[in-house]
Amino acid sequence: MKHNCPKKSQYLSGKRILPQPITGNYSVTDLIEKTFNAYNAGRIKDACQLITNEYSKKDVTVGMSLAGALTPAGMASSIVPLIEHGFVDWIVATGANMYHDMHHTFNLPLYEGSPNVDDCALRQAGVTRIYDVLFDYEDVLMETDRRLRIILTRKEFQKEMGTQEFYHHLGKIMNETEEEDKLGKVGILASAYRAGVPVFTSSPGDSTIGMNVAGLQVLSDKFKLRINPSIDVNESTAIVLNSKIYEKGKTGVILVGGGSPKNFMLQTEPQIQEILRIKEVGQDYFIQITDARADTGGLSGATPKEAVTWGKIDPKEVEKSVVVYTDSTIALPLITSYVMQNTSPKKLKRLYDRKDELIEKLRNSYFENFKKSALKEMSRLVELLNKN
Repeated sequence: MKHNCPKKSQYLSGKRILPQPITGNYSVTDLIEKTFNAYNAGRIKDACQLITNEYSKKDVTVGMSLAGALTPAGMASSIVPLIEHGFVDWIVATGANMYHDMHHTFNLPLYEGSPNVDDCALRQAGVTRIYDVLFDYEDVLMETDRRLRIILTRKEFQKEMGTQEFYHHLGKIMNETEEEDKLGKVGILASAYRAGVPVFTSSPGDSTIGMNVAGLQVLSDKFKLRINPSIDVNESTAIVLNSKIYEKGKTGVILVGGGSPKNFMLQTEPQIQEILRIKEVGQDYFIQITDARADTGGLSGATPKEAVTWGKIDPKEVEKSVVVYTDSTIALPLITSYVMQNTSPKKLKRLYDRKDELIEKLRNSYFENFKKSALKEMSRLVELLNKN
């Protein structure tokens, strides 16, 4: 039986692998383009080239998700340049990453250490460990909590809000702290504030920031901050909706790790299609750095092809997707360095400054499309709500 397969020449049309000795003059670009030929090195090169060729276009809105203990390892050094370069337009991060980001901004030191230590001895000595990152429990962890609680008593925090607004207020203070301490650009929150980049946390209670918010709620009824996740769902969805529907552009994601931030970033498309009843096809470009396997069924390891079935990725673009199976602390510095060496800065989209406008567009699109597709259901829902 004959199969409709490509000709041999098509299979063998890629760049030839011909080893050339690495020299002391190699730049990161040289290293990646000349020696990252296959396996996950090849996927790092694919990610670099996808960002350089597609994410660099002015009509592409780029989201970055951050999961895993990135900020304790100093990964702001790879993320802040991408924000300032205009290659990150919005962020979804674990609350833990934003909490540990503050240590650096507060000038509270974390140290390189070893994973091969006696953890009981560390606890007795008052030292906290994140694998091979070590820091003082009292002078770093508890001191960050003390400073954060004082910040949270400020007037601007005393209301209901989503994490986008919460981190904007916190980022403003982090930016002021950076400027006062003259440490340089060490924090993601401060950088995001300066660039007008929205930051969301999909599970705000699942971090020491959320724990401190909860503690202050117990302390006093005068503490009015309430984090509303539904605000985040709508505001993050509004970013993608505006990019695809109103501005007729494209969207791409850089997923550093997996977990809740990955899903929250990708669920914007099902929210548009499934809940808001607006015709859309999914994210255009997809890059993930992960160590998670697909065969366990978890979201962290779910492939872009699987995401197509949920409406998260455009099926026409899925073949351009890249998954790098490696440690994010290896891949991201290489990718950032390559991008900085091979692209020009993009104009900052400053999406935070437009959040009210984007929500209004989402609301208008929702009512317009829902009336067309499910007017009876909408009327019934309104009727039920009015009865309450």
